[in-house]
Amino acid sequence: MSRGARNPRGSVWQRWDPHVHTPGTAFNDQYKGTDPWDSFLSAVETSSPTISAIGVTDYFSIDNYLRVVTAKESGRIPKVALVFPNVEMRLGYATSRSNALNIHLLFSPEDSDHPTKIRRFLSELTFSFLGVEYRCEESELIKLGRAHDASINDDASALRNGANQFKVDFNDLRARWQKNDWVRNNCLVAVAGGETDGTSGLRDATGSWDATRKGIEAFAQIVFSATPQQRDFWLGDGVESVASLNKTWGGVKPCLHGSDAHAADRVGRPAKERLCWIKGDLTFETLRQVCMEPRDRVWLGAEPGRGALAGQTIQSITLTSAPWVTPGAIPLNAGLIAVIGARGSGKTALADLIATGAYAFTGPLSEKSFIYRARELLGDGHVCLTWEQGDETQNELRHAELSDLLDSPRVQYLSQEFVNELCSSEGLGDQLVGEIKRVIFNAHALTDRMGTSSFDELLDLRSQVAREKRLRHELTLAQTSRELTEERLLKASLPALTKQRNEKAKFIEKDKRDRKALAGSGQEERTKKHEEISIAVDAKRQEVQRLKRRVMALTSIKEDVREFRENNVKNWLADLRLTRSDAGLQDEDWSNFNVAFEGDVDGLLDRRRLQAVADLLKNEGTAEGEPTSFTDAAVSVLPTGASLATQTLSLLELELSRLAKLIGIDSQNAKRYAELSAKITKEETALGRLDDQIKRAETAGARIDTLRARRSDAYGGVFAAVGELEDELKSLYAPLEARLASAVGQLAKLSFSVKRAVDTKSWATRGEALLDLRKAGPFKGQGALEKTARAVLQRAWESGASEDVAEAMTAFLAANEKGIREHKPENLSASDWARDVAQWLHSTEHIKVSYSLQYDQLDIESLSQGTRGIVLLLLYLALDLEDDRPLIIDQPEENLDPKSIFDELVARFRDTKTRRQILIVTHNANLVVNTDADQVIVAKCGPHLKGELPTITYFSGGLENAEIQAEVCDILEGGADAFRERAKRLRLTI
Repeated sequence: MSRGARNPRGSVWQRWDPHVHTPGTAFNDQYKGTDPWDSFLSAVETSSPTISAIGVTDYFSIDNYLRVVTAKESGRIPKVALVFPNVEMRLGYATSRSNALNIHLLFSPEDSDHPTKIRRFLSELTFSFLGVEYRCEESELIKLGRAHDASINDDASALRNGANQFKVDFNDLRARWQKNDWVRNNCLVAVAGGETDGTSGLRDATGSWDATRKGIEAFAQIVFSATPQQRDFWLGDGVESVASLNKTWGGVKPCLHGSDAHAADRVGRPAKERLCWIKGDLTFETLRQVCMEPRDRVWLGAEPGRGALAGQTIQSITLTSAPWVTPGAIPLNAGLIAVIGARGSGKTALADLIATGAYAFTGPLSEKSFIYRARELLGDGHVCLTWEQGDETQNELRHAELSDLLDSPRVQYLSQEFVNELCSSEGLGDQLVGEIKRVIFNAHALTDRMGTSSFDELLDLRSQVAREKRLRHELTLAQTSRELTEERLLKASLPALTKQRNEKAKFIEKDKRDRKALAGSGQEERTKKHEEISIAVDAKRQEVQRLKRRVMALTSIKEDVREFRENNVKNWLADLRLTRSDAGLQDEDWSNFNVAFEGDVDGLLDRRRLQAVADLLKNEGTAEGEPTSFTDAAVSVLPTGASLATQTLSLLELELSRLAKLIGIDSQNAKRYAELSAKITKEETALGRLDDQIKRAETAGARIDTLRARRSDAYGGVFAAVGELEDELKSLYAPLEARLASAVGQLAKLSFSVKRAVDTKSWATRGEALLDLRKAGPFKGQGALEKTARAVLQRAWESGASEDVAEAMTAFLAANEKGIREHKPENLSASDWARDVAQWLHSTEHIKVSYSLQYDQLDIESLSQGTRGIVLLLLYLALDLEDDRPLIIDQPEENLDPKSIFDELVARFRDTKTRRQILIVTHNANLVVNTDADQVIVAKCGPHLKGELPTITYFSGGLENAEIQAEVCDILEGGADAFRERAKRLRLTI
C-alpha cells in the first residue's frame, strides 16, 4: 500500500495505469520466464513516461495487489507513489461477443485495515451453483471450481475455474455497495465500456437489454474506455446532452484506460499510445475528484494537453532578503491558482510580489497596495520569477514602480483598486475604453494589424481615407458657405447697386459740366475740342490703370507658379511620401509623381507680360521721339485726323494742356480743372466696377443655385465619410462580433455598438449665440432652436445616409431660414452675420462616431456596478483570447453578486485556465471549488510587531488534498457547502 504526498504545486498531470494485471492473475496469465514478478516490476520501473500511480488488477482478489505493495515496501517501483487495488468481477450478463460483462471495484488504500474490509465485503457477494451458494473468497472459489469440474486436482486450477464460473448479481452488488458505509466512501465503481466485455456489447435488435445496460452504467462512476466516441458520450458532447446524462445515466463520467497488461511486454503500453493522465496528487482522493471533474482532470493520449504556453507560465516565485515570507520559494501551477486566507493574511501581498517580479506596476503605486504600504520595511527585498522555459525576471521590491520604463508587463494584473475603479461610475473613462480597445485590437490576426501596435493606430490607418474625405468636404462646405453668402448678399444688393450707379453717373456728369465751365465762353470750338480730349484722357487713364494691374497680376502669377513648383509641390510630395510610406515605392517610382503643367506656362506668362508691358508703354506714351512740350499753342500736337483712342496718354495730356492754355484757362482754374479730371477718372473707374458688380448681381441667381447644390453635396459628403468611418469601425469589431454571435449565457448579451454621437444641444447653442432670442419669432427664448432641430434634423444626423441628411437640412432651411433672419441682432452688420450663420448651419463638429461595449442592449455606462463587474471579467476571461500572459485578479467578487459568480464566471474561469495561467485572490468558495482550482495557496499572517513586517506563511496544494480542503472549508464562507453542492450537482455520492 502506498500514498502520494501533497504536491505544493497543486494539481499537476501524472501518468496513471489504473488497470494492470500481474503475474499469477486468475485469467490469461502470459507472464513468462524464471522470475515473472521481477519482469513485471522491471517493466513498471522502466516504463516511459513514468507511471506514478498503478491499479493492480485481479479477478475477485487483492492478493496480487498486496504482493505489489510488499515489493514497493522493499524498494521496488520507487517512482510509483500510489498503488491501489482494482478488483475485477464479472456480472451475470453476456455481451454480444459472448463474453461476461466486466465491472471493476477500485478501492482506496488509505485505510490501514483496508485489505480486511475489502475481503469482508467481497465475501458478502455470492453465487449459486446446483443449489449451493458460494461466497466470493478464495476457499469458496476453489470449492466452486471443483464442484464445476471434478477432474481438477490442484487448488490453483480450481481457483481459476471457480473465478471463471463466479458471476456477481448486479442488483445484489449495488444493494450491498449502497448499504456499506465504508465501501461507499472508499470504493469507486468502474464498468467496461467496450463491446467485447463492456456495456456497449449489452445490446440486441429489440433493445431488450436497454434498461439493464443503463442501470449498470448509471451505478458506475467510471467507464473503462479509451475511444474518443465513448469519451465524448460520457462528457455530454456526443449524441446525449449533459442534461440527458444527468437524468438517465447518473451524470457525466470520466473515461479511464489502462494497459490491461497480462504480459510483461504490455505493462504500461496501452494500444494506440492512449496513456492515462490524471491531474492531481497521487492519492485515491484524486480519483474522486476525477469523477467530479471528468472533463478537466483526465486525458487519454501520448501526453496531456497543456494550457498556458511555457513561455507565459510562471513556474515559481523566489524571495531573497525577505525573511518575513516563508517559504522563500513558492512553486506555482500552470492553471488556475486560488489564493485564500483571512483578511490581512497576505493574499494581496503575494499578488503584488508576483506583479513586481513581472514588471506589472506601470505607473505610480496605489496607496492601497501592499508594496506601497510596506515600502519602509521592505529593505533589500528582491523578487525573482522563474518561468517554465527557464528564463527569469527580477525586481527589487522598493523599485516596483520603476517598471513603467519597460515596454510590456509580463503579466496582466487586475488589482482590486483597478477592478473597483473600472467597475465604478468614475472608471468609465479612458482606462476602460482603453481596455476595450486593446481587446478589440488583439482579436485581429497579426497580418491584419498592418504593422500597427494599438487599436488607435490601426483605426487611424484604416480610417485615414474616410477622415481625409470628411475634412475635404468640410473645407468645401466652409468655402461654399462663404461664397454662397457673398452671392446672396450681392444679389440682394442689386437695387442698391443700381441706385448707387445712377447716382454716381449723375455726379460724374455734373463734374464734367463743372470742368467744362472752367474753360470759359467764346471759345466754343476750342472748348468742344478740349472736352473731347478730356474724355479721351479719362478713358486712356483708365486703360493705363488696367494695363498696370494686368502687368502686376501676370508678375504675381509668375511668382505663384515658381512658389508652387519650388515649395508647394515639393512639400506635397514630401508629405505624400511620409504619409504613404507603406506603399513601398522607390525613389525612381516617386519621381513619376512630379507635377508639371500641361502647357508652357512660363512662355505663356512671359509673352503675355511682355505684351502687357508693351501695351502699357504704348498707351502711356514714353516712346522716344514723342513730344513732351509744345512751343506754339495754336498748333495741335496730335497728328492731323488721328483717332483719339489710339493716342498715348502723355500726348493726350499735352494736347489737353495746349488747348487749356489756348482758351485761356488761368492757373487757378487749370488746377481745379486737373483736380476735377482726376476725380472724374476715379469716379468713372468706380462706376465701371459698379457696372461689373451689377452684372454679377444680375447673374447671381444661377451661381447661387450651383453653390447650393455644391454645398448640399459637400454636406452629404461629410455624412458619407462618417458612414465610411462607421463601416470601418464595424469591420474592426468583426472578429469579436463573430465570437459573440456563437456565445451562450451572459456572454451572449455582450455586443459592440457603433453609432453617431450627435450633440444637437451644442449645435443649437452655437446657433442661439448668433440670434437675438428676445425678438418675436419662431426661435424666441432659449431652447426653441434645439427643439426644432431635434424634430427635423436629429434622426437624419444620427442614422441617415448622406442623401437623407442633405434632404433634412434642405427641408430645415426651407422651413426656418426666414425665421432665423427675423432674429438677426440689430448691432451686427448683415454681411458678417449672414456669413456666420451660413457657417454655423452647415457645421458638422457636433457629429462624431462613437463606439461602446454593450450588455443586454445597454451601454456599459448605464449598468450597475455589479453588472459592470461581470462585463469587465467577461472581457478579460472570454473575449481577450489573444492575451496569453498570466492573469492576476485581486478579489473580483467585491463587485459581484454570488449568483452571477456561480452562474456565469465559474465556467469562464474554467475555460480560461486551459489557455493561460490565472492567479485569483478570493474569498468566494465558488471561485475556488467550482472552478476546480488547480492550486490553492493558503496565506496566514503572524503577529504584527512594531517596526517589522509580520511573518507571512504560504501553504499550497490541490483541491484533492485533505489539508487544503479543510483550509477551504475553514477560511471561505460556504466552503464546505461548495464541496457538497458540487458533488450534488454532479449527482455523486462522494
